[in-house]
Amino acid sequence: MTGSMLKTQSLPYCKGCGHDLIAVHTTKALERLGYDPLDVIMVTDIGCHGIIDKCLNTHTVHGLHGRSAALGAGVFFGLEDTDKKVVVFIGDCGATIGLQHILEAARLNLDICVVVHNNMLYGMTGGQTSGLTPQGFRTTTSGEGNPLTAYDICQLTHTAGASYVARIAGIGDISADLEKAFSQKGFSLIEIMEICPSYGVKLNPGRKLKDVVKESGREFGEWLGNRQVFTHQQGKKNSDLLQQLQLIKKQFSHKLDDLQTIVISGSAGEGVQLSANLLAKAAMSTGLEVTQKGSYPVTVGVGFSTAEINLSPDSVNFHGISIPRIAIITSTDGLNHNRNRIQQMGSGTLYIDSSLTPPETSAKIISRDFRSMGARNASIYAMMYYIQESGVFDMEAIYHIMEMEGKSGKLPVEKIREALND
Repeated sequence: MTGSMLKTQSLPYCKGCGHDLIAVHTTKALERLGYDPLDVIMVTDIGCHGIIDKCLNTHTVHGLHGRSAALGAGVFFGLEDTDKKVVVFIGDCGATIGLQHILEAARLNLDICVVVHNNMLYGMTGGQTSGLTPQGFRTTTSGEGNPLTAYDICQLTHTAGASYVARIAGIGDISADLEKAFSQKGFSLIEIMEICPSYGVKLNPGRKLKDVVKESGREFGEWLGNRQVFTHQQGKKNSDLLQQLQLIKKQFSHKLDDLQTIVISGSAGEGVQLSANLLAKAAMSTGLEVTQKGSYPVTVGVGFSTAEINLSPDSVNFHGISIPRIAIITSTDGLNHNRNRIQQMGSGTLYIDSSLTPPETSAKIISRDFRSMGARNASIYAMMYYIQESGVFDMEAIYHIMEMEGKSGKLPVEKIREALND
């Protein structure tokens, strides 16, 4: 025996609003299909329809404007029980904003149902034109009638690959139409046409809903697809991606008794992020707590590349660095990107390539020809020089990590080792 989906029969909509009709008949259809309230996940969008959440006994998720289809897809992917039903409520405005989310869910043919409340305008924010407003329909921003052709959400969704698509008028008992949409396997979308009583009726006096739809060139009806329904196995890659990572065991010792903040910076393509990653893993092999953060321009492969590493014998609950204790700089790009914070270093050490002019700083300056190993290996050499010079931990830790990561044969490790011993 199913329970009632609605907590109340007094719904929070304007008198005559089609959203009331949709809510009542949605719950009626789900109950008739035998769903218990806790077998249903209702995902709603920003808009007048979304205030139904508080009136439901089902699970509810309320999303950002236009994102309810994406959230519904996420809920579906997370479900292990395929007997649960995901129903997405969205308005014509949200459907316009999140159109790609809807089309992607249709393309994948996910087993969810999207109910589009198409009252042909932005009802919650003042009656403005939406992407689904029919041509000629008046809104507060199209006083002479919308001059543009609307998206045909049904045609787009059907073409994208949905199992079932329908367009109906939000008049009378529509529970049978909703029941049919909810009972489909795969992606279904039902567009329910309405006229907003607060804006649509006032701005389009005397116009009947069915006439508006017909004059816009749209048709009521249903469109069927025959594509394979998405199965979770199709998208299954690995139950636990962490299982693919190599475990780094504590094998070496360190000499840190406090937080060490390190910035490594050079030019893109010169091994900055690799050197930071190797340093971080080597530190982990000594029992230190580590965080690592990379920073580089949006256009990857050009300009600076900066990495920030925190090392500590205690837990580190943050990433990123304001003013570093250690700065390792191997190119002009890296120097320019970090010049201000190097100048603010009140102490600590700056390791800088000998081709560069150090900025004014209170930090100790160590200048060395790191680029003698070639531009692509400058940061690796500088990072290893820092480990040896500072004695922060055993050098064998970095050699071990390089071997474990398969880098020993790709980097000039022996050449760097010889340079470090000179």
